[in-house]
Amino acid sequence: MESTKYITVTVSILIGAVLFFGLSGTDIWVQSHFYSPLTHQWVVDTNNEVLKFIFYDGIKRLLILIAVLMLFGSIAVWKHPFFEPYRRGIAIVLLSSILVPVIVGSLKAVTNMPCPKNIEIFGGAYPHTCVWEKYTTEECHLEKQKCWPAGHASGGFALLALVFLFRSRKVKIAAASTAMLIGWSMGTYKMLIGDHFLSHTVITMILAWLIILFIVRGVDKYNEIRELRKEGV
Repeated sequence: MESTKYITVTVSILIGAVLFFGLSGTDIWVQSHFYSPLTHQWVVDTNNEVLKFIFYDGIKRLLILIAVLMLFGSIAVWKHPFFEPYRRGIAIVLLSSILVPVIVGSLKAVTNMPCPKNIEIFGGAYPHTCVWEKYTTEECHLEKQKCWPAGHASGGFALLALVFLFRSRKVKIAAASTAMLIGWSMGTYKMLIGDHFLSHTVITMILAWLIILFIVRGVDKYNEIRELRKEGV
């Protein structure tokens, strides 16, 4: 029942966020602070190799490396009694590190939403639309866009699953804070180079948490069925 309540609340927040950003001018207002109409440049140059390595290539590779090491490490010590209390959390973290980016990436592929740098207001060719709107007949020839939600930041927000690995409240808070810091660092960088609106990262953050909640529910259900089978029920 608790998981159902959290999922329901998160879905409500997600719908509210989509409507708010779709119906308000918040995205354009925020993004305009990162763009110069005189020079037609974003506040951060996408060709800055140092920042690109730190906030894009480097962090992405690091997250993949951590996930791979955790996977093989878990396989190696899975049956060790010491790790028994952490098996549920490890499973949740591993599944989240895979499913959150995959689901967000799959959603990006079908929403056909342009990046800030691609819309007319910021020198592009696409109109600014809501996620539920379609292009006009005259605009249908434009190449399909894949910018909503923010795929890059999804890897960082997937780390929110770490709150289910640890037991101490302080450690949980530290894990969640770290995940938010990483996710928002990745998302903010993409905003500063014109690749994403604020809403893209906000939606990814909420969606990542929702996916994690479903994973938690699935893992708990699996463990429950497994225990019943052991008892011969």
